Amino acid sequence: MQAQIGKDLKQIFNMCKTIAVVGLSSDHFRPSHGVAQYLQRAGFRIIPVNPAEQEILGEKCYASLRDIPDQVDIVDIFRRSEAVPSIVEDAIAIGARVVWMQEGVVNEDAARRAEEAGLTVIMDRCILKEHRFLVTH
Repeated sequence: MQAQIGKDLKQIFNMCKTIAVVGLSSDHFRPSHGVAQYLQRAGFRIIPVNPAEQEILGEKCYASLRDIPDQVDIVDIFRRSEAVPSIVEDAIAIGARVVWMQEGVVNEDAARRAEEAGLTVIMDRCILKEHRFLVTH
């Protein structure tokens, strides 16, 4: 189900504490890095997913979602829209609760697939902006 701004997102942030960030970059100037750093400082556990990295933000980096040994609540996607379907399949396979596609990331078919599997979908929204808004209002 496509989450609504406000109550639904507040519930997601209150219930979900572990966020796998797919496409997280170690480059401090990349949006994924700034967003993940903000979330980490806000008290979320960040799990980097990037096959080209070993560690980001002091956390072990995994090549794919399926390699993560721990439970993941939110899969935050910083990849091109065409890469989303396989990420959604992995999110379903690992039992994630939420698929979050960052601003500019839109894939209606993948969103529908995630929803059919029972995951909440947020698409084309920045998790940092949404969290910051809810914390300040």
